[in-house]
Amino acid sequence: MSGAGTHRDGPAPAGGAYVPVFLYHAVMDDPPAWIAEFTVTPKEFAAHLDAIVGSGRTPVTIGVLADHLAGRAPLPPRPVLLTFDDGFADLPGPTAEALAERSLPATAYLTTGAIVPGGRSLLPPAPMMTLAAVAGLERSGMEIGSHTVTHAQLDTLPGKDLAYELRTSKAVLEDALGHPVRHLAYPHGYNSAKVRSWSARAGYETATAVRHALSSERDERYRIARLIVRRGHTVADVESWLAGGGVRTAPYRDGPKTVAWRWYRRGRAMVRGPEFAG
Repeated sequence: MSGAGTHRDGPAPAGGAYVPVFLYHAVMDDPPAWIAEFTVTPKEFAAHLDAIVGSGRTPVTIGVLADHLAGRAPLPPRPVLLTFDDGFADLPGPTAEALAERSLPATAYLTTGAIVPGGRSLLPPAPMMTLAAVAGLERSGMEIGSHTVTHAQLDTLPGKDLAYELRTSKAVLEDALGHPVRHLAYPHGYNSAKVRSWSARAGYETATAVRHALSSERDERYRIARLIVRRGHTVADVESWLAGGGVRTAPYRDGPKTVAWRWYRRGRAMVRGPEFAG
């Protein structure tokens, strides 16, 4: 799961510089209550994908955006990205199939403690994929990224625990795939200057936040903005985002409320210990 940011009204940025990066979680008809708000039905998901195809935008992965942000390669015209967090059971099955039918690449960020047999995570019970399905998911056209081990609030963790979350999840996925895993998604979007710095040191080339905003050709490599798709969002919302409407565009600084909420959660974690980011 991941958090949201602030809306704005107004015209799209000039020159097509904005980049819609969609964030999905589960795609199912009858989700557990705790993830229902961040779930869309297969019928709704298909309609969203058809709107994305119909927009004429160029679908790319986070890796392509990373190459642009690092100055290695230009972005294609009018890019759009699809990302998936956690690793729910639908992902390597009907969700991957719906993407493949439309030749849409995507990036899947997996919480390794929730998909490794006998693993430990802070995610509540839900039908999840397994680590054994990761290689097949990649073969179907999905880029694989890390979503940490336990899905904790990274910006509240002491250094030792933060390093464990970042490095262990990366190592588990690299062992399953046989190649480096370059990309990270912060659980619930929670991050800080320290978390971003440690993510780079752990070997990630990018990290996605949430912010419920459009990304852009000038976005921050370790705080890429995404648009969180909730069950109440319609095809009209998707079409609006594709056109650059209804939300602000990154990069921008965190507001006072975001900073205050971070300090509150840090204080609470000192008393309660690591907490679920969701």
